[in-house]
This record gives sequence, structure tokens and C-alpha cells, in this order.
Amino acid sequence: MFSSRKRLWGPPAPLKPAYDAVIVGGGLHGLATAYFLARDHGLRDVAVIEQRYIGFGGAGRNTAIVRANQRTQENLPLYKEGLDLWPVLTRELDFNLMFHNCGNLNLVHSEAALKAARLNVASAQFLGIDSRLIDAEECRRRVPALDISERPRHPIRGAMYHPPGGILRHDAVVWGLAKGCARHGIHIHQGTAVNGLGTTDGRVAWVDTDRGRIRTPRVLNATGAYAAGLSHRLLGQRLPVSVLTIQAMVTQPLKPLLDHVVSSGAYHVYANQTLKGEIATGAHMDPWPNYTTGTTARYIKHQAEALTELMPCLAGVRFMRAWGGLADMTPDMAPIIEGHRPVENYYLDCGWGYFGFKSSAVTGRYMARYMATGECPEILEPFALKRFQEHRLMGETAALVDYSANN
Repeated sequence: MFSSRKRLWGPPAPLKPAYDAVIVGGGLHGLATAYFLARDHGLRDVAVIEQRYIGFGGAGRNTAIVRANQRTQENLPLYKEGLDLWPVLTRELDFNLMFHNCGNLNLVHSEAALKAARLNVASAQFLGIDSRLIDAEECRRRVPALDISERPRHPIRGAMYHPPGGILRHDAVVWGLAKGCARHGIHIHQGTAVNGLGTTDGRVAWVDTDRGRIRTPRVLNATGAYAAGLSHRLLGQRLPVSVLTIQAMVTQPLKPLLDHVVSSGAYHVYANQTLKGEIATGAHMDPWPNYTTGTTARYIKHQAEALTELMPCLAGVRFMRAWGGLADMTPDMAPIIEGHRPVENYYLDCGWGYFGFKSSAVTGRYMARYMATGECPEILEPFALKRFQEHRLMGETAALVDYSANN
């Protein structure tokens, strides 16, 4: 199905009977890990196995926002490093990733939210991240379309302003990393399903696919929303992951009016204007676990109401298309990074929820080190699965929703 098509990153390679590493999942985390395995560790005999096509999952179904203004001391350094990496990768891959650091405005709508924002800003600044608290007037100066009057249900009281954040072309990152992998001799096998995993003396020994068996000493499960199901099917491992749909949509093209990413936890809405002039906007997750990527009238209505509350000039603008993506959510909205559980050299990179896109390149670099050396990098240690057993949940959730405005 895929073998006869001319691909952007070169001709398809034959499936070999053995590789030094097999990465299951052709999304951004899998491709980035493969790329850095070759670039940084000289591990080039690597196969990326993708059941559909590269970028099929969350890599191709997001609103392309990148930022480093998270809340916790565990997350902030990782995302800062990731944000700094995008222009480096653009040059290194010789591929225009369309990175635009237009800045992020995270709107706040209450005194309680302002207090939480001050804590976020202080944490970011302590770690050298450019984050500021601005008032409503400065919000309007930066985005004149914002309504800072008392008319909205939740009036704007200020915002966290994060100048280095912005947007990135998600499919360009997929193609750029795929080309980078191909230049290093990594094999990308699309249309190939993983059906089983074999072990010898408690260590990974092979992977069974619908195209044959592959001998390998190390495997990474980087299948995003499908990772928990795959891990259970291959090894009987149960993970604390719920899969939820996040819907997004774009408007008809408009003249430039939104030169920052704007988000609001109270309204469960975020938006940016693309190079084509469309307003790309996403909502909160569906409130029930599911594996569908359909869209609903409920969220189209929600987006229209939320956007016009914040920016009344958008009233009457038409949505042109909508889509849904799957988010693999853990109880603390932080990822699961694991190695050697339940068997040696079985690695897991999942549970990113909202943050999978913006974390992909930097996580791939550290996962490559993890797989090459067998030792977990210090920056990834807080995300180990054992934190759930030890009741050490991370506190990222409080940064996402202004609960005081909803109650």
C-alpha cells in the first residue's frame, strides 16, 4: 500500500530481520527518538514501525502551539529546552519548520487566577524562562481585538505573557524529522502493525509484525493515545492513562488581527492565526474516554461562543473545517517515561495529554540517550511510572483551568 508511493524522504526500505532498535509509532516522539539515536549515539540500524502513516495520530491533529510556561519544577526545564531546540532543528534538518515565536497570552479572569499566575510566573523566572504578568490594558495593547470590558461573563483581569512561545507547523516537523532519519539510514516502515513482543531471560528479544518477525534488543512504545492499549496487549501491562478526544477547528481566512497565541482556562479555549489567515482554535477535552476523532455540534457552538466573548469582532465568521485528536491523559497530566518495565529494554513514552507536540523534539533527544545507555537521564526521572504507586502525583493540572471562574 505504501511501498509503491514516492515519499518525500526517499524510497521505502526493505524490512530487515533484525535491527539494533525498534521504535513503534511514527509520530513526532518516535521519529525524534530515532533521529537522535543516529545523530547523537551512532545507532543507525533502527526501524520506525507505523501501522498507518507517519504523523497519523496526534502529530497531525493539533493546533501547533509551543510554549515553556508550565507550572512545575519538573516540567519547566524540559519545555524550556524543547522551545530552544526548534530553531536549532530548523537549521540542522535544513527544513523550514515554520517556527514563529509570536508569544503566548494566557488570560486570567479572577483574583484567584491572578494569584496562581503570579506563582507560575515566579517559577518560570526562577528557572530563567521569560514569563511576565501583565494587566488587562496591556493585553488589549498586544491584541486590540480583545474585549477587556465588564461585558464578558468572565472579564479579563490580566494574562501571563510568555514572549518565547508561539506556533510551529506540525506536519513540517514530521516531514523534517523523517528526512533527517532517512539521511542517517534509519528505516521507516509505514503500513506495518506490531502484533507481539518476545522476551528471552526477561529481556526484549524480538517484535512480531504483520510482515514478519524482527529481532531486536530494545523497543520503544511511542504510540501516543494507543500506547496504553498496545502495552497491555503486548505485555499485560496496565497504565493509568485515559484517552480523550480534543476537538479543534479553523475559520475562514481573515486579515491579520491576532499576532499572539491567546488562551483562556475559564473559557476552555485557545486560538492563534495561521499564515493563511485562519483562526485556529481548540477546546477542552471531551469529558468521556473514547477513541473517536469525530467532531460535534456541541464544541462548534462552544468555540463560537467563547471566541466571540473574548473577541467580539469574530462574530459572524465562519468555521471552515473541524477535526478531533486523541489525548492520552494521566491523572496528573504529566507523561509516563519508563524503561525496563515490565521487561528489560522495553521503553515507554506516553501520557503527554495536551503537551505531546511541544515536548516531542526534546523528549526524543533524551529518550535516545535512555535507549542508547540504558540509564534514565535525570531530567526524565520525575516522570517514572512508580510515582503513581508512591502517590507522588505532579501538580501540573492547576495551571490549566481557572476553576474559580467556573464555580
